[in-house]
Amino acid sequence: MIRQIRATILLLAVLTILTLLSACSTKTAPESTINPPAPAPSAVATTDLSQQPAALGVGSQPVQSGPVADHQAVAGLERVHFPYNQFTLDEPARVTLEQNAVFLRSNPTLKVVVEGHCDERGSDEYNLALGERRAVAARNYLVSLGIAGDRLTVISYGEEQPLVAASNEEAWAKNRRAEFKVAR
Repeated sequence: MIRQIRATILLLAVLTILTLLSACSTKTAPESTINPPAPAPSAVATTDLSQQPAALGVGSQPVQSGPVADHQAVAGLERVHFPYNQFTLDEPARVTLEQNAVFLRSNPTLKVVVEGHCDERGSDEYNLALGERRAVAARNYLVSLGIAGDRLTVISYGEEQPLVAASNEEAWAKNRRAEFKVAR
């Protein structure tokens, strides 16, 4: 009887160890490092936030791909930059957005496209989502400063339109940005 109990305990211990070892041996890659098939170079993520409330949360709108309207840069609207892998607005970005809000208040008929951009690191899918988060953060801050949400549309280009075509820290810092262009 004692032999059977010992054998049963030993068998259970071996099965437990084998189960734990098999669970540990199958690792999955973190979602952010999975590289999906690259989209066509002209594909961009767009989100029309004109019909949404002022305090939009990131990811509350679907990302769509398609042709992009013609946007024109205008003096008086300055770009803002972001830290690596971030979409939060630091103090210099908020100051720039406050200056952009002053310009937009003095030009009430302008409709603006907020473009989100990333550096080349990360998958295309990840960078499109991060670019959208950056554009939404900039848009939401402008709305909080009194700019009507129906004047601001968000689009993400991810890494597709670098400001500087180099692969170093200085270039990457310049490419992580939100730009403001007038919709034509």
